[in-house]
Amino acid sequence: MQLIESQTIEFKQLWKDEYLKTIFAFANTDGGVLYIGICDDGDIAGVEKVNSLLEILPNKINNRLGLLIDIRVKPFDGKDVVLIEVAKTYAPVSFNGKFYKRSGSNTIELNGSNLTNFLLQKYGKTWDDIVVDNFTIDDINLETIENFKIWSRKRAPFIEEEKDLKRLLEKLNLYEGSHLKRAAVLLFGKDPQRYFIQSHSKIGRFLSDSELLTSDIVEGNLFEQLEKIIEILRTKYLHSYISYDGLNRVETLEYPYEAVREIIINALIHRDYSDTTVLQIRVYDNKIVFTNGATLSHEVPIEKFKVDHLSKPYNPLIANIFYKAGFVESWGKGTNNIVEDCIKMQLPEPDYKYTQHAVQVFIYKATPKTTKERLVEFIKEDSYITRELLAEKLGITINGVKQHILNLKKDNILKRVGGRKDGF
Repeated sequence: MQLIESQTIEFKQLWKDEYLKTIFAFANTDGGVLYIGICDDGDIAGVEKVNSLLEILPNKINNRLGLLIDIRVKPFDGKDVVLIEVAKTYAPVSFNGKFYKRSGSNTIELNGSNLTNFLLQKYGKTWDDIVVDNFTIDDINLETIENFKIWSRKRAPFIEEEKDLKRLLEKLNLYEGSHLKRAAVLLFGKDPQRYFIQSHSKIGRFLSDSELLTSDIVEGNLFEQLEKIIEILRTKYLHSYISYDGLNRVETLEYPYEAVREIIINALIHRDYSDTTVLQIRVYDNKIVFTNGATLSHEVPIEKFKVDHLSKPYNPLIANIFYKAGFVESWGKGTNNIVEDCIKMQLPEPDYKYTQHAVQVFIYKATPKTTKERLVEFIKEDSYITRELLAEKLGITINGVKQHILNLKKDNILKRVGGRKDGF
């Protein structure tokens, strides 16, 4: 048998009524098939009293789920296996008052912010699209609005042309009826933390994971937080290298400025503001760790962050406003650009991790033995080594290898010998 357990396939040796929650989880996710008579390891056990099971299952399932489920028998290795095929439902369904969903090959109960977001998604809503009853147009920060008009001149000139604030917010889809939406509070509010207490950010300087040296709390709307976070990092937490271009003094941040800015913007846009986890920026001697409460779409897993991928914003309204302001692209290239910015500055590639509904981004200073130095060592050992093998040895992408080699050639550390086809 070639089948293995997955998000849409589950094996059970015997039927138990508790497996109804797996059927409900299939319905709430992408549908699936529950195989009765197959062990967890894939061994075929078969079902002895098939007819009896076929009599009781339809009533058990249909009475609870209220939908018709396809139940049939299929022989495997000469033994009868019962297949329960479940279609995806577009309205949420609960089992004993609880909601279940599939996550990989597991059935999980939804609660807290996960349940809230699931129900919103099922009804075609997102968190930032919900109205706020006690937030009015008088609570809008007019200075932020005026700045936004300037930022959006290139991509959305109609924004600056609209003089009536209410009509402008309506055109930006931030109104529903007579109420403003959550996105309006976070983007343009005078005091967003009054409505969403967890919507601030934290910056800390750490000597170790448990030893905090100093910290800052950053409040305000998202545009204000972006500006404040970058300024605090630049002036208090990070160093800049001084050089001169003729008579002009040039300051270069020790980490790529554009990468740091992109990480912060992504965090503010994609954050799950219903979760209590705030955006945390932890600055160490040799790295910065950005931790942001977020839920990734299964269409854009963390493994795709280092390559071009679909753009699936968690907060579409907030993302759209940042796009109109010219702060982000709409093509899912931001996380890949962060990688390229680090490589161009001859720093190690950043790392992306997803744990417990939080996305983490790690960017690093050059280590005592940098990626560049290790690459040179590998080439010295074998001048015919391929880019693919270099990427594997260094733990970076092939594009990363190409960029490092280009930098080394510019620095006259590497020199090509021979022609394009036979040279090295």
